[in-house]
Amino acid sequence: MFTTDLKKEINLTLNLAIPIIVGQLGVVMMAITDNIMVGRFLGKIELGAAGIANSIAYLIGSLAIGGMSVVAPMVSKCAAENDHKALKDLFVSALLVALFFCFVLTGIGILVYFNFEIFQQSPIINQTALGFFLYILASNIPLFLFLGLKQFADGLSKPKVAMVITAVGLVVNGIGNYILINGSFGMPHLGFEGAAISTLLTRVVMLILLFLYLRHSSTFQGAFKALSLKVNFDLTKEILFRSIPGGFQVFFEIGAFSVAIIMMGWISETALAAHQIAINIASTTFMMATGFSFAGGIRIGEAWGKRSIKGIKLAGFSAYFLVFLFMSLCSVLILTFDHFLLELYIDDLEVIKIALPLLAIAAFFQLSDGIQVVGLGVLRGLADIKLPTIITFVAYWVVALPMGYILGFVLGLKSIGIWLGLLAGLTVSAVFLYFRFRKFTKANSLRKRFNAS
Repeated sequence: MFTTDLKKEINLTLNLAIPIIVGQLGVVMMAITDNIMVGRFLGKIELGAAGIANSIAYLIGSLAIGGMSVVAPMVSKCAAENDHKALKDLFVSALLVALFFCFVLTGIGILVYFNFEIFQQSPIINQTALGFFLYILASNIPLFLFLGLKQFADGLSKPKVAMVITAVGLVVNGIGNYILINGSFGMPHLGFEGAAISTLLTRVVMLILLFLYLRHSSTFQGAFKALSLKVNFDLTKEILFRSIPGGFQVFFEIGAFSVAIIMMGWISETALAAHQIAINIASTTFMMATGFSFAGGIRIGEAWGKRSIKGIKLAGFSAYFLVFLFMSLCSVLILTFDHFLLELYIDDLEVIKIALPLLAIAAFFQLSDGIQVVGLGVLRGLADIKLPTIITFVAYWVVALPMGYILGFVLGLKSIGIWLGLLAGLTVSAVFLYFRFRKFTKANSLRKRFNAS
């Protein structure tokens, strides 16, 4: 079963995926660090408020986070074709698209800020979350630009750059949280909002570090020597038209989980805090799975540039195989260390009691979550974006949320019912995306696309 070529491809995908995983963790680990420290130092009301503020800000940002991910496979394809002019054009166009997301999504976030009551949370949650939300919204701007630059390091198979910067950022953010929340070392006691301010400052530092590295490193001078700021508008439009549906793929999933958070708030502040802890743990493994997704997309983009049908199939199978192994391990770890994981966040027995069955469901949907996100990644590498976007919409907004509402509120299962709906949506997405990839990678289909490109 495991041929020499397949073993080689698995190793290449794994070596590419591990640094990307660390980089991807930076997207959610700052929110997780915020939530852990807020829960430990301040309590469940602040934890719930931080959770909903982070979730809504991340939901808005998911359009850019998912959208910018279409760039790395384009970079790897151009690199395989030795098209340095296209790489330079991609660099400028991708940053323009990142700036577009900064302006548009920040505007949407400001509208949300002034209408926060639409989420129908308790008055204390609404009042507490607003300031925190505004700082996290501002921190999305350097995050989007960082992700735009990161696509080139990843696409050129140099993901360790962003990995190291992200690791440094996580340490800085943790220290900043402690200092600003508690007012240590002569700094002002900022309490709840101190965690959000730390995240904002850390993301600015990460953006500056990555820009300076790409600007001065000899690794990237061959691709970007004498870089021109002349804009290729056709390429910019192509990236934008790919990135918008690519962003909605992530938005539909993250949106479903964010609506689930809002529904949890309808039950109680305790249920909201329990859900936030469980979803933080699940989102950590999800973001790690996106590393295999992006690595698979990059490897497929490179095989596409070489017009290798065998390479495309090997890259896709490798990504699926690795994510299956990884998410199976995560399932076992979550079930084994459930109490320990929950107690990292809070020592409130009532919150832990509600969170335990949610974490058990999260353990079961690890496989579906991993398989569906790899499905999106490998299809993105083949520039197949529109139909997968429709699949994600149906899975989460036609299946997951209505089923979760019916089970949770009509049938009275409350938080467990909401999470069973999410499990169903993830499974539907995983199955349909997998069969889409199988159909798309048949030899005749690929030859037609090679001839058309």
